[in-house]
Amino acid sequence: MLTILSSLPEKLLQKKAHELCQHLQGPTLIHLTGVQPNPLFISVLLHGNETTGWEALKSYLVAQKNKPLARSLSIFIANVSAAEKCKRVLDGQPDYNRVWRNHPSEEGRMMNKILLEMEQKQIFASIDIHNNTGKNPHYACINQKQHDFFQLAHLFSRTVVYFTQPDSVQSMAFSSLCPAVTIECGQPDQPHGVEHVKSYIEKIMVMGEFSQQALKKADFDLYHTMAIVKVPEQFSISFDSNQSADISFDCNVDRLNFTVMRSGECLALIDPHKPIYLQAVDEQGKNVSQRYFSYDNGEIRTQIQVMPSMLTTKEEIIRQDCLCYLMEKMTLPAVENIS
Repeated sequence: MLTILSSLPEKLLQKKAHELCQHLQGPTLIHLTGVQPNPLFISVLLHGNETTGWEALKSYLVAQKNKPLARSLSIFIANVSAAEKCKRVLDGQPDYNRVWRNHPSEEGRMMNKILLEMEQKQIFASIDIHNNTGKNPHYACINQKQHDFFQLAHLFSRTVVYFTQPDSVQSMAFSSLCPAVTIECGQPDQPHGVEHVKSYIEKIMVMGEFSQQALKKADFDLYHTMAIVKVPEQFSISFDSNQSADISFDCNVDRLNFTVMRSGECLALIDPHKPIYLQAVDEQGKNVSQRYFSYDNGEIRTQIQVMPSMLTTKEEIIRQDCLCYLMEKMTLPAVENIS
């Protein structure tokens, strides 16, 4: 299933994400040699419709043409078949960013092979590049509260999210090998997102090593993901006030991302004649729906103060992944090696 190459296929850097399937047989790992031998690992298109990573990487490599790379670079171009159809994932496929931990599929075995390959190469750092479907700021996610992880994240954004679930994502798997980060680059097809990611890649590629100087408290805003929220499949969803549904969200509900929702704020309208609920699960896998939401008078309201992220108005994404995550601001005394 996995193709491993030691050079870029001809004309690959001229192709858009949906055209990669014409030049690649499937998921492809490409090792490029640079001056510093310990490679930077970059994964793109784990979700086929999240194209900023490929566009930024392509722009970086075109600019480096006929120049030696400052550091070796290993590129994983993941779900090219979904990219061809501009889909997050094709029907029947597992989510390529949920199969990095003991997943019993062919895709899961492929990810394990990649991890073993990169472990042997004494990897420098890992960057997994994603987009959001809803309105979100650019931010970075980490799974370890360690200085080099924070530094890697902070070089992309002052907004940093720490999470431990889901534990089958790429960054979690690579965090046992090296500093690893997931960067969220807003919505696809935004030029400033491509430029931001390209600039970030440039910074990491020329790094000699991680600084030993601790980050200051004022350097970033740190959040902790407390729960993942899903809509049970039996309930219909609408983002149109003229369309009836079991759960009706505002058409601009994604404006709430990274904003504080006070206790008692309305998230959605519901059919008051049905026993409707949202599923909220915490990091330990416990159902915590009653902690976060109440269902009275045809409304879903917050029970406590929360901050959502990744709210989207795309029903397909909600069904494939989730409605949103709920976060809280983390206090720095809980963070290791930060002054």
